[in-house]
Amino acid sequence: MKPDETTAHAGDARLCVHTFGSADDPAVLLIQGAEGAMDWWEDEFCARIAGAGRYVIRYDHRDTGASTTYPPGEPGYTGRDLAEDVVAVLDARDVARAHLVGLSMGGALAQVVALEHPHRVASLTLVATSPTGDLPDDLDLPGMTEELAAHYAAEAPPTDWSDAAAATAALVDGFRPFAGSGPFDEDGLRAVADRVVARSTSLASTANHYMTRPGSAPTGSLADLRVPTLVVHGREDPLFPLAHGEALAALIPGARLLVLDHTGHELPRSAWDTFIPALLAHTAPVAR
Repeated sequence: MKPDETTAHAGDARLCVHTFGSADDPAVLLIQGAEGAMDWWEDEFCARIAGAGRYVIRYDHRDTGASTTYPPGEPGYTGRDLAEDVVAVLDARDVARAHLVGLSMGGALAQVVALEHPHRVASLTLVATSPTGDLPDDLDLPGMTEELAAHYAAEAPPTDWSDAAAATAALVDGFRPFAGSGPFDEDGLRAVADRVVARSTSLASTANHYMTRPGSAPTGSLADLRVPTLVVHGREDPLFPLAHGEALAALIPGARLLVLDHTGHELPRSAWDTFIPALLAHTAPVAR
């Protein structure tokens, strides 16, 4: 199954959008994490979901893939703009309500959309992410692991993003510190990284995601959400330890927590056979 490509416009930004399946089916919008082009939602992953009767939508964030890019170090947008881009993608595909699936930063964006635009959200699936919004004062979540903190503190040589081979290697190596104890799919990641490198306008600009201003804080509390929510978290997540996923599931009324063993801050192929059936059950049309 090959995707259809289209464009969404959000202010001065042009967002590259792919769709799989029939627009008559329930829409599932996939939202990647920071620096993540939509290719990391792999074609086979999207096709499996679409083949089960879902209209799958993925897109490139600003500064990733074929979407609008800004000079490295000079993001022309806020974190709130990235959340509003989700709504712009839905508008471009004439989707009134969608099941939002957000990974890491994408999970935070999905929460903001659910708080600000609840009428556009049929359900939430929050993967490897942390609570946002108006949080309880006594919420005390652990920081990243010491090993990951040491990785961030170590100075790595800069990547020559104009060298395709070096860029692919850097993208693959970037996953290693976040992986769990399950098999590291180097060949699979390399194949996706090759596509990302070939499609990207400016790989150097992806780091702009870490420099964006937050914009105004989202209004509302997760405790006020009335959106069916599935929280998916790796038991070995080094960036957002499992307590973050547990807190999300506790804060959102009725949320269910799915813990992926041997999994870190990732959604690897080895987890698909667990994750995809759970997502399909969560997004199944309600019998009337």
